[in-house]
Amino acid sequence: MTTPADLVVTNARVITMDDETPRAEAVAISGNRIVAVGSDEEIAALAGPDTRRLDAGGQTVLPGFNEAHMHLFTGAAELPHLHLHGVHGFEALSRAVTDYATAHPDERLLIGQSADYTILSDSEPVTRHHLDRILPDRPFIMYAPDHHTAWANTAALEAGGILKGRDVGVGSEIVMGEDGLAAGELREPPAIMPVARLSETGGRERLGLDTGGEPDPAPSPAERERDLQVLRDGLAYCARHGITSIQNMDGNLYLLELLEELHRQGELKARVRVPLHMKNFTPLEDLEKAVAWRERFADDMLRSDFVKVFMDGVLDSWTAVMLDDYADRPGWKGEPLFQQEHFDRLATEADRRGLQIAVHAIGDGAVRMVLDGYEAVREANGNRDSRHRIEHIEVVHPDDVSRLGSLGVVASVQPVHPPGSAGLPLQPTVSRIGEAKWPYAYAWKTLKDGGARMVFATDWPVSPIDPMHAIREALNRKPWKEGLPDHRPTLHEALASYTRESAWVEFMEDRKGKLAPGYLADLVVLSGDVEQAPVETLHEIRPVTTICDGRITYQA
Repeated sequence: MTTPADLVVTNARVITMDDETPRAEAVAISGNRIVAVGSDEEIAALAGPDTRRLDAGGQTVLPGFNEAHMHLFTGAAELPHLHLHGVHGFEALSRAVTDYATAHPDERLLIGQSADYTILSDSEPVTRHHLDRILPDRPFIMYAPDHHTAWANTAALEAGGILKGRDVGVGSEIVMGEDGLAAGELREPPAIMPVARLSETGGRERLGLDTGGEPDPAPSPAERERDLQVLRDGLAYCARHGITSIQNMDGNLYLLELLEELHRQGELKARVRVPLHMKNFTPLEDLEKAVAWRERFADDMLRSDFVKVFMDGVLDSWTAVMLDDYADRPGWKGEPLFQQEHFDRLATEADRRGLQIAVHAIGDGAVRMVLDGYEAVREANGNRDSRHRIEHIEVVHPDDVSRLGSLGVVASVQPVHPPGSAGLPLQPTVSRIGEAKWPYAYAWKTLKDGGARMVFATDWPVSPIDPMHAIREALNRKPWKEGLPDHRPTLHEALASYTRESAWVEFMEDRKGKLAPGYLADLVVLSGDVEQAPVETLHEIRPVTTICDGRITYQA
């Protein structure tokens, strides 16, 4: 190297994720690339008078975290909302909502997030009447952590035009009361959208998730600037958590163009990958949009090169698709969002265009449908390195475990989702699944032993975005009863699932996910030594510096 490095990180415990040089003390960066990884002495020799020096204080340095499944626009828009995680009982809920409403007198729609399904009690479901007692005269809606269920008061249901119900399509439901009016519970996005559109953002942040379509009418310049600021805030929040890569799991052209504008302005604080979202009502010809987006958005900071699909909903609202009846609802298995032939055709056409596919499938019935579809793809198009994915896989049938490995399917899982982890209650989820299926619920080790490659993520804003918290939960997971499999990964498996494996799943293993010469300069400096810290306190180790593309994007 003839010119001095722009930035050196020294006095570190570097975990490179590179098998050839797994450990180092220091890293040198020039431009947006790593130029050397080695000892303090070796790297010091590459510094010049103008080189910026970062002393890691003897703590861990890792490749930047790669969040393999999240929702940037939605999560960013929710940062100022009322957060109800940990709130239980009517009185506590009433205080939280009333205080928030008082502090936000001008909001058109008051929104709460992360309300447990059992927020009132284990046996009393939320209705509009509960919420009316708290807030009778202003529209209010609160979402379950999974965002697949929401509860609205009468004012919100009236303003959204759904108090008397409405057909919201297969797999979704406006739950009706005995009085012939909506009871307040809304299951799945098509049922929630009429109320969500009342918000200050007009629901634009949810379009990539709910429909995959574009804002109509087009946002005004002021609305567009507001949306840009929402994304700036969200990207800064990600950087604060050591995240340098985002694999977004919803998208439309509007989001891509907003991110493109931030990229032009040098304000993209993480690499972002955005899909085309194909719903069951989307014409197959729309896959040509994905081909066009792949050509237009194709650099290392902003890419669009895959397709996202929902096969089912979630367990807690009985909208996940099961092979057998729900343990607590005989006669009901859930309804798939796609018929098998439709999904097979969609997946085959996407694969034929060289597009990766990521499918939300939670129940063992949905997982099997997706695997059957991927098998049909292979028969139609031949075997290639497609790295197709299944998102969540919360229940899997034992006969399907080895199929992931044999079909080359990636398991994209969330360590913060199992009931009993990350403060989540066991009920109602474990009763929905039924004890007979517990051994194959959130079965990470079983899937990995069966040959599946695995990536970790949080599904933010469904769960808190913090990778260190997610890693702690993965390592600290407790079986629901004695004799169940232990699905905990090792520390290094968990770190790999957030770095090297997440780069591999997006076909970027040749330039990120490791700290090695020639690789993109994405890294995070932590406040402690992850290998020495007790598992219980891992989450107390915080990012102190985040570097993406050779630029410092966060410094404590």
